[in-house]
Amino acid sequence: MAEDDESVRAFVTRALTHRGHEVTAVGDGDAAVKALKAQTYDLMLTDIVMPGLDGLALAETAARINPRMTVLMMTGFAEARERADGARGQQSPVADIITKPFSLQQICNAVDAALSGLRPVN
Repeated sequence: MAEDDESVRAFVTRALTHRGHEVTAVGDGDAAVKALKAQTYDLMLTDIVMPGLDGLALAETAARINPRMTVLMMTGFAEARERADGARGQQSPVADIITKPFSLQQICNAVDAALSGLRPVN
């Protein structure tokens, strides 16, 4: 998971770990790329708006590193969501975009659904 807000990163990490998922949490896109090159992941959860490498560029890079990995994005900004929706297509690894703020149940359901290949129910 790539999220620059430490409190959101900790909140989501705890929720997903409690749900039984193994989580590698990093604070920015560059650290996420390093993690993706070091290990294979089934899913990447990333914030869209981050300093440096943003979530959209990270998703493109992640798709080149691991084309089979599913990507979930999260944002609290309508403009960022519109950009991400516009970038989604048949070849896009992005399964869904989750709007902040979200509940623990919503983020866990979205991750579970993406891992099972289903569209999340918010």
